[in-house]
Amino acid sequence: MRFLILPLLFSIFQSAGAAAEAFSEKNSKVLEKQGGSLTVFSSLANAFALPAPKASHEHRKGFVVGNSLFNENWVASPASVKTRQGLGPVFNSLSCSTCHFKDGRGAPPEKESDPFVGILLRLSIPGKSPQGGPVPVPNYGDQIQHRAISGVSPEATVVIQRTSLAGKYPDGTPYTLEKPSYRIQNLAYGSLPENLLTSPRVAPGVYGMGLLEAIPEEAILAKEDPSDKDGDGVSGRANRVWSIAHQEARLGRFGWKANQPSVAQQNFSAFLGDMGITSPLLTKQNCGENQKKCLEAYKLNQPEIDGKLLKQVEIYTKLLAVPAARETTDSRFLAGLEGFRRAQCQSCHVESYKTGNSDELPELHNQEIRPYTDLLLHDMGEPLADGRPDFEADGREWRTPPLWGIGLVPVVNKHSRYLHDGRARSLEEAILWHDGEARKSRDAFMILPIADREALLYFLKSL
Repeated sequence: MRFLILPLLFSIFQSAGAAAEAFSEKNSKVLEKQGGSLTVFSSLANAFALPAPKASHEHRKGFVVGNSLFNENWVASPASVKTRQGLGPVFNSLSCSTCHFKDGRGAPPEKESDPFVGILLRLSIPGKSPQGGPVPVPNYGDQIQHRAISGVSPEATVVIQRTSLAGKYPDGTPYTLEKPSYRIQNLAYGSLPENLLTSPRVAPGVYGMGLLEAIPEEAILAKEDPSDKDGDGVSGRANRVWSIAHQEARLGRFGWKANQPSVAQQNFSAFLGDMGITSPLLTKQNCGENQKKCLEAYKLNQPEIDGKLLKQVEIYTKLLAVPAARETTDSRFLAGLEGFRRAQCQSCHVESYKTGNSDELPELHNQEIRPYTDLLLHDMGEPLADGRPDFEADGREWRTPPLWGIGLVPVVNKHSRYLHDGRARSLEEAILWHDGEARKSRDAFMILPIADREALLYFLKSL
């Protein structure tokens, strides 16, 4: 491996003590308040599930209703609870929180026998739909639904197998990565095409989504550099995706490939895709043409969740607060932040933005936030490629995920799985998987002495 940036990194951490001494309380507060006024000072198991501290009384009521809809299980119809019926006929989970546990991250199963929860497998065939998105697979749609209501067969099951990959840092420190592969079995509705494209996706955290949507589009597009004019090796670009509500292409912000333009569309798409719940803008059940029993099982009038209730879920997800960064005056935090910057991690994980005021929720307006993302697509190299295009994202590109709150995943979600498919078992492994446009930053991390690598990881774990 070639490390051409050694001279730039030699003295990253030599002045950490002096930096901590000179660091002002004001700057510490700026680093702490990652969500602006939507920051909450909690590092407990509910840290991702708290409402905006300054939410209005009216919006807090909507938050409570949305929280209930997000967390309670849906049931097959007909049922006594009319506002929670309509599950399936085929589905992946009973509730939003099944995958987004406590509003945090999902993880892949550790063993083949473990439930396939918190992760799903996207499907498509080559080409583009009339709206420019992936082409669904005949009889199976755009994701495998591995569960079904009584009398209907689940589409298939998915099994993960892992291969160990050994490597060494330049200083000789060994490490091992796990590369996953996926096998689809027990197909219920015919064979899959030979040109099948697949992409595993773990459920991302949903806190802070309202703030990300409130970032002005021009601020995001200003970070684009598709032809790498500045020559830094980073060429982020926006995804343009189909807005169902507006019937036009719009900037993608959400999802692992930025394939959703809004919190609202992310929500109602997940209701249908993950739970089989129809809504005013997605009224067709996710049953393939060959899924006769699936189609016959549909008995409830559409939509299964109405626009008013869906709006409460939108308010809930938009007003989920962001946990504060911790230990921001600690010398290790400051040294890690300096290393993060020297390694050019902020080229993609952009530290700060100011939100606009176009959203109907004034709580989101004009907030100074620190999400550590540019919301743009980047080529992450062949090791992380899924080979499956998604609107304008190609098979090697992924949206830069936000880093705020990432250090609390082990506390909230009881695991330390990262990246789009959860293959990384730690933040360190997540960095080591970086390639493509992120290769220089990965190499910069790898060349550091052990103590300095630990400082950078301490910084990340404090976010």
